[in-house]
Amino acid sequence: MNNHLLKLEQELAIARTRITSPAAVAPGGEAVAAAKLLLEAAREDHNREGLQRTPERFAKAFVHLCSGYQKTARDVVGEGVFAAEGKGLVAVREVEFYSLCEHHMLPFWGKASVAYYPNELILGLSKIPRIIDLHARRLQVQERLTESIAADIVDLINPRAIVIQVEAQHLCMMMRGVEKQGSSTTTETVRNVAGISQEELQRLYASLK
Repeated sequence: MNNHLLKLEQELAIARTRITSPAAVAPGGEAVAAAKLLLEAAREDHNREGLQRTPERFAKAFVHLCSGYQKTARDVVGEGVFAAEGKGLVAVREVEFYSLCEHHMLPFWGKASVAYYPNELILGLSKIPRIIDLHARRLQVQERLTESIAADIVDLINPRAIVIQVEAQHLCMMMRGVEKQGSSTTTETVRNVAGISQEELQRLYASLK
């Protein structure tokens, strides 16, 4: 490795340690400097016309894409928890999301579906997509994204049973590595299903199809 590349590696390592949380990143700060370093690593001139504002645009986009670090589920749900007026099934299907893989910081995207039987409380329907986006707008792996959505809903309303399914495509598998364009990944988690009947469990799964 020549001295120029070694210097860039050292600078990128410093930038990574400084950007410990997207909540601490502001346009014009470390994210701008990191973008300039990445352009230099690609042997680009960040001062040429087409790239002059790219570091600032990158920083603004990065803050938005990682804005989930700045809030909790209770923040995004607010007053959207209500008393349940029945015990019937609730399902919200195919909520689109976009996230960044924490291993390569490349996008992955797909749809998440949630089905639950209420106990004493329900969530406002729009709050489920908000919880999904909260966790999608963090550096993620799909498995943790799925589990985190379930954990927050259980914490907020303690449903009698809940199933969450997530299907996504990952650019880290499509544009690099194995380069498999038609592949998708499905993850699932279930909570509290031991307390419901087999018929209720079947309806729970059927509602996600």
